[in-house]
Amino acid sequence: METDILVIGSGIAGLSLALKASKIGQVVVATKKAAFDSNTAEAQGGIAIPVGKADEKKHIEDTLKAGRGICNEKAVALMVKKAHDRINELSEWGVKFEKEKGGFKRTLEAGHSVPRIVFNVDATGRAIEHKLVMLARENKNIRILEDSMLIDLAIGTSGSCVGASFLRENSFIQTISAKLTILATGGLGQIYEKTTNPHVAAGDGFAAAFRAGAKMENMEFVQFHPTKLDVPSNHPFLISEVLRGEGGTLINWKGEQFMQRYAKEGELAPRDVVARAIYIESQNGSVYLDMTHKSEEFLRNRFPTIYAKCLGFDLDLAHDKIPVTAAAHYMCGGVKTDLKGNSSIPNLYVIGEVACTGVHGANRLASNSLLEGMVFAHEAYLDAKGKIGKLALEKAPEMVFSIGDSKDTANPRQEIKKLMWEKVGLVRNEKGLKDAIDMLGKMDFKAKPSISKSINSKSLEDWNMAQTSLLVARAALKRKKSLGCHFRTN
Repeated sequence: METDILVIGSGIAGLSLALKASKIGQVVVATKKAAFDSNTAEAQGGIAIPVGKADEKKHIEDTLKAGRGICNEKAVALMVKKAHDRINELSEWGVKFEKEKGGFKRTLEAGHSVPRIVFNVDATGRAIEHKLVMLARENKNIRILEDSMLIDLAIGTSGSCVGASFLRENSFIQTISAKLTILATGGLGQIYEKTTNPHVAAGDGFAAAFRAGAKMENMEFVQFHPTKLDVPSNHPFLISEVLRGEGGTLINWKGEQFMQRYAKEGELAPRDVVARAIYIESQNGSVYLDMTHKSEEFLRNRFPTIYAKCLGFDLDLAHDKIPVTAAAHYMCGGVKTDLKGNSSIPNLYVIGEVACTGVHGANRLASNSLLEGMVFAHEAYLDAKGKIGKLALEKAPEMVFSIGDSKDTANPRQEIKKLMWEKVGLVRNEKGLKDAIDMLGKMDFKAKPSISKSINSKSLEDWNMAQTSLLVARAALKRKKSLGCHFRTN
């Protein structure tokens, strides 16, 4: 198959770029499962937008403070200054945000000095994803290929990216040649035992980019969200930070409100601080989020998705304390890019969570993720617009594998997830990291497919999980001092 622009991934970054790129060429969007399956669809809180020009400086300062001094300041300034353009664009596309007299209604999240989060009740990401998928399906210049799992990026004779190969419907391999390739595969939360990420977020894009030779950056900075719903089924459901912004408190098994012992900001301290505090408190018993001081009417109207999900586990947000746990949530590092989304591999753009623009530094400020995805997708589109007319299509090399039965393969993923949670999680030490690297190296060797070995979606995902986990563990071992999301006891 041939196309002008190949987009790999169907979250806010990939689809927003695809919609714009459809003006300059034919676009194929290849996505691992259904188009709607993405981290974007799971985002609850909203999008951080400065409250007018006067708040831009504070928004930049809040982002830099959360990032612990290693953010790319030019990238942060670009994101904040372009924020209003991108939120207006989403509104023009038909995405609904809560309004009040004078403009957008806003709420507060941890690390923000003022309420600046625009939102659609507690399902902002879902509202965005629904609209973008619908618009992409209606666009005659966009073809969406679902159930298409990335195997590897295709590198041409010149060293440029010329497309990618995919395992389609777990039954055949298809190579897609493209003038420009956009990697927008999202996160890696599924490499951890506890995560808020959907099942598709297994780090495929990080592994494929690494195998292709792309430069990676800040892979040690995995952000753990403080409050995943903590139920026996380990359901990957996030309890939004906005609940704490609306006055929710954290209490331990003794009924004590403990956050003031860890940070003067209490419940609204940066995510890395709150997540570690919950992790430490949970070593002795359960931790809960308490919203019972709010009325049932308020909670049902403001947080309908969360209220309904909790009820499904016999938990009433208005009357019960909700058990929560820290969980892997967001990758602050990734494939290194410039401010236009260019990776170190020519003709390969990387955008969204799989990219490292430098915006997040060592710790992401809440609700900057959807904004970053939109802003840098737009910058990549502008760069691609000026480049695509000068490029000739080079045929991507074909991949040769046989397709095997997933029932016949080993199952290392549970071992990977447990290992990463225990040794490369919220609290790390040198011995644990070295042990993890040793064990993951053996898993990577066993999982690696060869031409004589058949593959399937499960074995391919296992390999990607092992490789991505190794990237995180090696980076964590290399950074000796604690910083932001990366916390070492020695």
